[in-house]
Parts: sequence; structure tokens; C-alpha cells
Amino acid sequence: MSERSTESGAVDVAIVTHQSAQHIGRCLNSVEASTGVSLGRVAVVDNASTDGTCAVIAEAFPSVDLTESRTNLGFSSATNLAASRGDSEFLLALNPDVWLEPDTLQILIAKMRSNPEIGISGCRLVLPDGSEDHAARRSFPTPLSALSHFAGISKRRKAPRAMREYLAPAAADGGQVDAVNGALMLIRRKWFEDLGGFDERYWMYMEDLDLCWRFAERNRLTWFVPETEAVHVKGASSGRFRPLRLNWAFHSGMIRFYRDHLASEHNPLYNWAIYLGVLIKFSFSALRSAMGRVAGSDGSR
Repeated sequence: MSERSTESGAVDVAIVTHQSAQHIGRCLNSVEASTGVSLGRVAVVDNASTDGTCAVIAEAFPSVDLTESRTNLGFSSATNLAASRGDSEFLLALNPDVWLEPDTLQILIAKMRSNPEIGISGCRLVLPDGSEDHAARRSFPTPLSALSHFAGISKRRKAPRAMREYLAPAAADGGQVDAVNGALMLIRRKWFEDLGGFDERYWMYMEDLDLCWRFAERNRLTWFVPETEAVHVKGASSGRFRPLRLNWAFHSGMIRFYRDHLASEHNPLYNWAIYLGVLIKFSFSALRSAMGRVAGSDGSR
């Protein structure tokens, strides 16, 4: 893993860590165990961890290109920084709480090689208990599909199709989707760089949907590949209850995505109703998270 490869087909890996000491070792071990691919630069940008994440990486993975940031740069900026450390044909944006199967990268690259129009691909994601993380494949959100998703309706098989569309059920067997999950995205580097990488106005959350949208605007496909899978712990850094800053980042990202890509299709009154709805959801989510953290701290959970 210490040799940097620029050959066609090689893949660089960009990982952003924050309080990831518990999981980063298994993640990097799974990257090292990848078969059938040429690994280029494996770069980690750490966002001001205080739990010993950097020490774990430095001691057990000395060949990893580690950048220690004194401040939390957020996901987009840190991933772009990690990506800039390599120059291989493919780039894997990977969360530190994801563990690859040995053949994951090989299968994803083979799919992208079979169709040169594919710019981004992702695979099945499963939670540690073996259940499927349905967010591995998604449609671009609409107000109705987003509302259905957050209300828990989108996972019901009998729900109307328009209310289930956010999780892209039609793509369960593989194929073109609007978006895959930013926890694991294999990307053609040239196209990624042509677009300027992840939009750094998204500090955290929604940047994966935004990137897939911008690829789609240029007729570059995003593909879901169910033939392989990876384990995603999900929320390993933020915990079950998001801190206020992350909660705001999530909801402000929703507003930005809507404003950037969907607002022009509607009148201003409709748009302001959407923004107000997101702000109300943020208020309830922030309150619920705060109450959850208090309950957890006093031993009642």
C-alpha cells in the first residue's frame, strides 16, 4: 500500500475520520485485503479527533498518507483534501465505519469498465446485524418522497410508489440510480476533478446527493451494484443522537440542496413553505436529540 500507482485501473482511497479509533483499523484492514485491484494512495484526513484515531493509524498503518487537521473541516472539504493526495484513475470515497469485502473494489471497477458512461458506483450496504441499509441506493428527493422517508412511510411495501421512491426500490436488483451513499462511492477521478470535487458549501450531509446530481446534469451515470456488499456501522462518529452542529448541518444541507437544484421549478411561496418545513423538522430533531443525550447521560437508557 505504500507504493503510489498511476496505472490505468488503479484506485485511490480517501477517508475522513473523526473520533474513529474504534473502527478505522478494521476499515483500513479491509482496504488492504482488497483483491484484483491496484491500490494507489490511501489518504486519511482526520478532523480533530481526540480519541486517539491518529495514533491508531500511525502505529498500525504507517504507509497511510495521514493528514491531521486541528479543526473539523467537515466531510466535503476533508474528502477533497484526501482525494488531492492521489492521481489514480478511480477514487474511492469511504467512511471509516465501512468494511469492504475483498472483492468489492474489483466488482465495482469491473462494472464501471464495462460501461464508460458510469461516473459513480456503489454497492449494497448492510448494517452490523445483517439488515440492509436501504440508503445505499436513492432517488433524488422530492418534497413528498422526503416527507414520506422521514415519516417512515417509504419502507412500507404497500405505500404508494411516489412515497417509496426516495429509497429507489426499483433498483434493488442493480442498475442506474439517481444516487448512492457517500459512505462508499467509487468515482472516476477525472470527472470528479472536472466538477471541482464535492461542493464544500455542504459541510456535512447532502454532498453525496449533490455530486450525483451534478454528474447526472452532464449525462454521467450513477450505478448501484448489488453483487457485492460492505458493512456500514452508520453514525459511528456522531452517535445515535446528533449533536446540534451536525443536526443543523443535516437540515441546512437539505435547504441548500433544494435551493440549488429544485427551487427554480416552483414559485417562491411554495419554496418558503418547504424551507419552513425543514426548519420545523430541525427544531423537533434537535430537541429529540438533546433529550436523548440527557437520558443517556443519566443512565435511564
